[in-house]
Amino acid sequence: MNTLKVSFCAAVSSLSLAACNTMDSWDPSQRNAAIGGALGAAAGAALSDDDLSGALIGGALGAAVGYYTGCQEQGGCFVGGQQVANRDDLIYDRNAQRYYYVDRNTGRTYWDNGQPRG
Repeated sequence: MNTLKVSFCAAVSSLSLAACNTMDSWDPSQRNAAIGGALGAAAGAALSDDDLSGALIGGALGAAVGYYTGCQEQGGCFVGGQQVANRDDLIYDRNAQRYYYVDRNTGRTYWDNGQPRG
């Protein structure tokens, strides 16, 4: 049964990645989130005892990691089609010894990893 499950997950992953050829118009964060979600779901289902919960958790984690890597790849993060951060906008906080940026739309500040800055 385990071999069948692994084979099924490999087939789903292969088909999901083959569909990625149509994603030329997507930005890197969308593309990476889709690929990460598909691979994460397949891996989660293959490794977990409960296929459904493993696929859901793996897919969510894979999509989050994929979105973050795509955001870094394109040089900034976008929310709702508007750029909220750019690498050129980073400001160094000497007290915290970390970089942060200011969201152009709301004026809120975030650390360079995306966490809200107290």
